[in-house]
Amino acid sequence: MPQSERGELKQTIAHGLAWKLLELTGAQGVQFAVALLLARLMTPAEYGTIGLIGIFITIANVFVQSGFATALVQAPEVEAEDYSSVLSICLLIALPVYAMLFLGAPRVSAYYETPVLCPLLRAMGIVLFPGAVIAVQTAYVSRAMAFRRLFEATMFAVLVSGAAAVFLALRGFGVWAMAAQQILYYFFLMFALLVRIAWRPGVCLNVGSVKKLFHFGWKILASGLIDTIWMNVYGLVIGKRYSQAELGAYNRGEQFPKIITSNLSSAIQSVLFPVYARAQSERETLRLMMKRSVQLAAFVIFPMMAGLAGCADSLVRVLLTERWLFCVPYLRVMCLCYAFWPIHVTNLQMINAMGRSDLFLKLEILKKALGIVILILSLRYGVVAMLLLKAADEFLCTLINAAPVGRLIRYGILEQYKDMLPATVSALLMGAIVWQLEGILPTTAGLTLVLQILAGSASYLLISLFINRSSICFLREFKKRERKGSGKGGCGRA
Repeated sequence: MPQSERGELKQTIAHGLAWKLLELTGAQGVQFAVALLLARLMTPAEYGTIGLIGIFITIANVFVQSGFATALVQAPEVEAEDYSSVLSICLLIALPVYAMLFLGAPRVSAYYETPVLCPLLRAMGIVLFPGAVIAVQTAYVSRAMAFRRLFEATMFAVLVSGAAAVFLALRGFGVWAMAAQQILYYFFLMFALLVRIAWRPGVCLNVGSVKKLFHFGWKILASGLIDTIWMNVYGLVIGKRYSQAELGAYNRGEQFPKIITSNLSSAIQSVLFPVYARAQSERETLRLMMKRSVQLAAFVIFPMMAGLAGCADSLVRVLLTERWLFCVPYLRVMCLCYAFWPIHVTNLQMINAMGRSDLFLKLEILKKALGIVILILSLRYGVVAMLLLKAADEFLCTLINAAPVGRLIRYGILEQYKDMLPATVSALLMGAIVWQLEGILPTTAGLTLVLQILAGSASYLLISLFINRSSICFLREFKKRERKGSGKGGCGRA
């Protein structure tokens, strides 16, 4: 690849990643603020109820939104009828999936001994239909790298649905306020994207298009289904084996690290996958791109997880009140679990972009088999022990994901760990400083939290200047490029 094209590709990644991160952090920021308000108005048991509903909806969404939509992004060339064909397939899949949710809702309600689960599951299952449209719209946005449009549409949907949820919560609607937020979010996002992008849904089912995309898509669907079920199995087990109050505490503890890592992981997946796919024949280019991706992901996510674990007690006191303090141990362990998520995603997107969905599926089966064994062994020891062993499992999975990447582009686990080492050391030292401040500052929880954040940020940057200067220099260079590019005018319609 010529040097000019390589530089243009780097700029495309940086610009797309910036807008994607802005879209995710803006949307999640508003949703998080709404969730904090609702947490003050609801009990842990009520939060556990919503958590259970979310698990079933998430799994159902995999059937509708995964597979074919991902194949649209990976395909070298896509025609207009390909988008319409995928939309038709997604909507056809949504019908029986929703029927299963509707008919199975009474059994789910009886199994968990929670009557309100039945109407909630039936109501929230409606999101499968706008979700089918959004999946294709997002694929179009990814191919066009039009992440600014996605940011604008997402922020509109989040603000409107969040305002509605707050209105309903203040009037005593409880769990139904959160249900309404999710339903409204999906519909408003779908309509906003219809306005902001050029693609329009059409009624078309081209058998040739479906066959072409099915070869890649069914493996991604299977992998996504396995991964989604696995990511939610702990919630299902805790909700049944222990209590919904424990599940509510687990969900609260998981939410803080998850909101950070899922945003970064989604941005990496949305931006790097189409770029990797374009350069899949240039192995050396791919290796250099992935090396930089791993370094930056570690530089950003490791200190966030270490700092979050260090200030967990103060954070929960300030944001959730003292009645949620029993979720602090879960929060700290989940920070360890989620620390390597962006590294997982970077490796897996490289495998997908090279068209090796068969290898992707094999890796998912292997990792989940290992995880099931670890989960079964940990059941008798309580929730905290379950999560500690889950963290060990996440570490082992980084080894499994990186092994084939080493064979494909000569960038294996040892090289990746070497590139992550400076960020790891910096984050651990910073986390230790933040944690120590929690016990020695004779102030209120709010002031302690502020001082911990300031001390953590300053210490991490100072330590990084000595042992991780390359990542700081890259971010500084990226900021300069963005300033130069910002004066070139806005974007038109995608």
